[in-house]
Amino acid sequence: MDIFSYAREEKMKKDGPLARRMSPRSLDEFVGQEHLLGENMPLRRAVEGDLFSSFIFYGPPGTGKTALARIIAINTRARYARLNAVTAGVKDVRAVIEEAKENQAGWDKKTILFIDEIHRFNKAQQDALLPAVEEGLVYLIGATTENPFFSIIPPLLSRSLLFTFESLSPAAVKQLLLRALKDEERGLGKYHLDIADDALDYLVQMADGDARIALNALEISAVNFAIRDKDGDKDKGRARDKDKNKDEQNVKFGEVPEKTGRRLTLEQVKNAMQRRNLKYDHGGDYHYDIISAFIKSIRGSAPDAALYWLARMLEAGEDPLFIARRLIISASEDIGNADPHALPLAVAAAQAVQQVGMPEGRIPLAQATAYLASASKSNAAYMALNEAIAEVKNAPNRRVPPHLRGTGYKGASKLGHGEGYLYPHDFPGHFVPQRYLPEGMEEKTFYLPSDEGCEKEIKERLRHWRSFTGRERE
Repeated sequence: MDIFSYAREEKMKKDGPLARRMSPRSLDEFVGQEHLLGENMPLRRAVEGDLFSSFIFYGPPGTGKTALARIIAINTRARYARLNAVTAGVKDVRAVIEEAKENQAGWDKKTILFIDEIHRFNKAQQDALLPAVEEGLVYLIGATTENPFFSIIPPLLSRSLLFTFESLSPAAVKQLLLRALKDEERGLGKYHLDIADDALDYLVQMADGDARIALNALEISAVNFAIRDKDGDKDKGRARDKDKNKDEQNVKFGEVPEKTGRRLTLEQVKNAMQRRNLKYDHGGDYHYDIISAFIKSIRGSAPDAALYWLARMLEAGEDPLFIARRLIISASEDIGNADPHALPLAVAAAQAVQQVGMPEGRIPLAQATAYLASASKSNAAYMALNEAIAEVKNAPNRRVPPHLRGTGYKGASKLGHGEGYLYPHDFPGHFVPQRYLPEGMEEKTFYLPSDEGCEKEIKERLRHWRSFTGRERE
């Protein structure tokens, strides 16, 4: 780490936001990710032993990816360089590589390059890294919140060890908050602030496993609370409320006006947090994971869960027509003929969204979601199609039986087309046994209706008809 980077780091430790000041300085202070950093875990041994290959740290924000990189920077004997993919470009990457060559040639010293938000590097920027990583000139540590199989080029990913970080547990977030309240060196300990249990629980819940959100919300709560009550005079406090915005501008971020023995309440914490941002990315993991949870909840006949995931998508600004299209697919794939009303209802919901727009369009989406999740389920038609496609791929050119061939043109009869065809409407029950599949497939049965909903009746009807042809398959 160069002298300028070191100076910036030291300043952030002293004057930065609480989340930065409380960043762990060692693995013993690190909270969470026990599956990676627990006793005798491979990543822990690599960090403690200063033994590296290239790493990709993948996981949600606020779970310790950058914090672990800082611990590596503190403890490594290698040269440590850091880039942020938001601001860095190919020129910056090449500059690090050139310095790495000099350090290797002159001092036999390896270089560790940490790239935060590496998913923001385009293909050309990632390609610039590849030769240095491949040769071992640079050991890469890339941190990303987006699925690396989508956002990182395969050659770079194949040369790196992938470690997946998980959202912090509620117990881990609570531990970090209480540590920050007690720490007098880096945290809020010198102000002797207390926090109500329900306020602490609220912070933990709203942080949703993100330590950065939790700690910064705690600091904002403390700042606002201390400003409002700093004289302990209720009358003066009311007067000062009028100038609240002005007072807040005079308090530096990360600095709490001195006040001791005060208690943070749930109301104060709620006011400080306001409306939290939902985790969602319209082209990444959350997008695909939440729509997957939505469809699987419908398939699993869990309307409450399906409506919850619908609400998550709508609140995050997902395209309502994307949701409507997935409802249409689910109506056929997962419900099918067990409830023939499901598909027209899903189509109607999509048309309604187009007609009325948002936010009212959320109402037909909710209606369709609740109906589909509560409907009888069958994937028999979907599975039958898959089986028929497999048969077609196995023997793609089976001929149409002569009696089923088209007769709508002059000369068809001379070719024998349609000869022997039996018109079902001329027979009792509008049914007559005859062959409809190509030669050699007389015994094939693809569609096997379930015993669910309307398909139970279909199953009985088909069993009766198939009994005349000998194509009974249970």
